[in-house]
Amino acid sequence: MAFETTTNPMRGVEAKHGSGHYGVFEHGAHIWSYQPDGQAPVLWLSAHSAFSDDQPIRGGVPVIFPWFGPGEEGDPAHGFVRTATWHLQDTKDTLERDGRLLVEYELDQAMTGRQDGLPHRYRAYLRAKFTPEYLGITLEINNTGENVITFENALHTYLAVGDVREVTVSGLDGATYFDKVTGETQTQSGDITITGETDRVYTSEGEVVVHDPVLGRTLVIAKSGSANTVVWNPWVDKAKAMPDFGDDEWTGMLCIEAANCRDGAITLRPGEMHQLRQRIALA
Repeated sequence: MAFETTTNPMRGVEAKHGSGHYGVFEHGAHIWSYQPDGQAPVLWLSAHSAFSDDQPIRGGVPVIFPWFGPGEEGDPAHGFVRTATWHLQDTKDTLERDGRLLVEYELDQAMTGRQDGLPHRYRAYLRAKFTPEYLGITLEINNTGENVITFENALHTYLAVGDVREVTVSGLDGATYFDKVTGETQTQSGDITITGETDRVYTSEGEVVVHDPVLGRTLVIAKSGSANTVVWNPWVDKAKAMPDFGDDEWTGMLCIEAANCRDGAITLRPGEMHQLRQRIALA
């Protein structure tokens, strides 16, 4: 069937293709569902997420811009665009022929107002390409003002996994990372396994592969325009401390994020543009 505009629980674009399901909310240009026909959901979404205009959504693919993390005192975590209402600019639907849907949203300073954390003019685009084989995401930032701008950004992707304690992540062997849990900089040795609270910012531009023996599948996460890969799972105590995160939900998710943060922040001169891309494929 063709896509439809939905309003429950929030306004956005939604489509069903066989047993598959695609969904994007205009709130934050937030991709919340990617489930190819015949597959288990690829994206994780918390059952406790607050679907409220003034709150970010827990799960899916939050758009992070123009800072990663807490920002300055009083700033919303991960930037102001997560709770902004984006404008649906375009859709292309070939669902009945090949199961594909392209959705594009835009946002600019005229829509969000002047923000202390980014007082200069910009235009952002979020493009989501849903296919039976992969989900392709592009976050494009344009400097439309007269001043140089520097920003951080990320596609804060929550992947659904069978049991995060059984998952292995390859592709980051030898990469240095900042461990936000310990405050130390280390070098990855071998594959990643999740054995406790994990919050790491890797310096890596390469592909990452998530091996999930419980769901019996492999996810390949490729990216471009990204200096960093973030790997995150809250584990037991942090999950319990978050009101929009179920106490036991941490076992079913793992964030693998394409990012530009810390030393990887992006600087654009007037008229310049940057694209951050992520491609999540079932192998």
